[in-house]
Amino acid sequence: MAVYALTGFSLVSLLSFGYLSWDWMKPSLVADVTTDPMEKSLPPTFARPPHIVFILTDDQGYHDIGYHGSDIQTPTLDRLAAEGVKLENYYIQPICTPSRSQLITGRYQIHTGLQHSIIRPRQPNCLPLDQVTLPQKLQEAGYSTHMVGKWHLGFYKKECLPTRRGFDTFLGSLTGNVDYYTYDNCDGPGVCGYDLHEGEDVAWDQSGKYSTFLYTQRVSKILASHSPKEPIFIYVAFQAVHTPLQSPKEYIYRYRSMGNVARRKYAAMVTCMDEAVKNITWALKKYGYYDNSVIVFSTDNGGQTFSGGSNWPLRGRKGTYWEGGVRGIGFVHSPLIKHKRRTSWALVHITDWYPTLVSLARGNLSNVPGLDGYNVWPAISEGKESPRTEILHNIDPLYNHAKYGSLEDGFGIWNTAVQASIRVGEWKLLTGDPGYSDWIPPQTLTNFPGSWWNLERLTDGLRKSVWLFNITADPYERYDLSDQRPDVVRTLLMRLVHYNRTAIPVRYPAENPRAHPDFNGGAWGPWASEDDGEEWEGGGEPLKSRNKKKKCKICKLRSFFRKLNTRLMSNRI
Repeated sequence: MAVYALTGFSLVSLLSFGYLSWDWMKPSLVADVTTDPMEKSLPPTFARPPHIVFILTDDQGYHDIGYHGSDIQTPTLDRLAAEGVKLENYYIQPICTPSRSQLITGRYQIHTGLQHSIIRPRQPNCLPLDQVTLPQKLQEAGYSTHMVGKWHLGFYKKECLPTRRGFDTFLGSLTGNVDYYTYDNCDGPGVCGYDLHEGEDVAWDQSGKYSTFLYTQRVSKILASHSPKEPIFIYVAFQAVHTPLQSPKEYIYRYRSMGNVARRKYAAMVTCMDEAVKNITWALKKYGYYDNSVIVFSTDNGGQTFSGGSNWPLRGRKGTYWEGGVRGIGFVHSPLIKHKRRTSWALVHITDWYPTLVSLARGNLSNVPGLDGYNVWPAISEGKESPRTEILHNIDPLYNHAKYGSLEDGFGIWNTAVQASIRVGEWKLLTGDPGYSDWIPPQTLTNFPGSWWNLERLTDGLRKSVWLFNITADPYERYDLSDQRPDVVRTLLMRLVHYNRTAIPVRYPAENPRAHPDFNGGAWGPWASEDDGEEWEGGGEPLKSRNKKKKCKICKLRSFFRKLNTRLMSNRI
């Protein structure tokens, strides 16, 4: 039988929800607006399409917000959430690219070919060009669209860039992680380049500015130069709080008593980001947008526990299909919400933002059939029942197959060696290898990890390939019911079979040496021409291009280093 240790610490964590006091009027270190934005205005109305600001943070753990009992100060987020609607049954994906692709397309990974891993800098891959994106639909509805921050949806051709996928302007990085000051990104030893772009050009002149500051100032500039009489959509994809752990010293000083160094730096980054959100809200008020605005806040995946993040009391971490990897922080703040100041337990998934926001914008969804998302605005604003009853977390046929999985264990209808996870009603099923499965309390001890951490480790189940949990009754996934309820297991396996029949082949091509920044002026950016079209088969290897090229002499060596880099860099996805 599994051995667990659920100490009084977790009870304290669960009882300590709340938010810190916050002075809206006090300028912060991130602020670049200097006048009082608090002006009386007309009552909220839907007479005009609302301004939409979507804020996405990177690698922020479920526990790492004040109202989830965190030791990290997030007064802005706490207050915005308290005055809006907290989404406490909200799901995202376990890593970067999948969450972003599902937000932008409203479709599950299996329907875009991005069901395996992330898009890596040297892969000739990007968000499929036949997908109509969220910003494109908002443009059709008359919106001005802007993106600030991390893209991570591919860039090997110019057609893949944000400004070709629906955004009028773009300032940010194209790859998965960069230095917060220099904007350098290394995709393995000696494969380094600069990654900060303004539109489709390299923004060399912006180097040296801390990205959270830079992105916040850009949002304020966009709002200042636009008319609040015209609808605007701003997608703010903060780099924070992804590694590398870098923060201005004044924020680190606040957490000087925190023993764990990684946690201290991480906490500083979260608080800095919180103040950035404060200044974005301030700018919305100053320039006349706020009363007709909708602010959506979302994390992109679970926190990376070995880099300061915490998902306590949930199980697992970033990169896993346990709740700690896929349950996100989410809330909506808007004067337009009918029933404010409440917590919603409506089931919501990141794919739902596409139809929800397009509907708010009075856009047309009739020409984008097959969306996996639902319009959840009535559930959020009015407290109605969510139209969503299930979530396909993913089916990844390329992930390492579980050693002990088999078709026989899947009732002859599903190979349980395949990594997959699905939520139907209150039930959640996992097959294959779901990923690192421990419960990790916040890393506040100086010598973490240590003996206390080991108390929360799972001590059996290593030979399993099927897990079933009642998430409503057991949100921390401590009691596997797969043996007791084989009927439910079979039902959910049938749902996996159903979804798998609709999946398209995986797009995961081999890396191409032409992508090296040394061949592109020292920066990461598009390297393939419009005629370099490639297609991929289900196994993830590129088929022969129509324009036949000589076989690359370093392919074998490149393949070796790719596999080595994947292992070395696994903590950086």
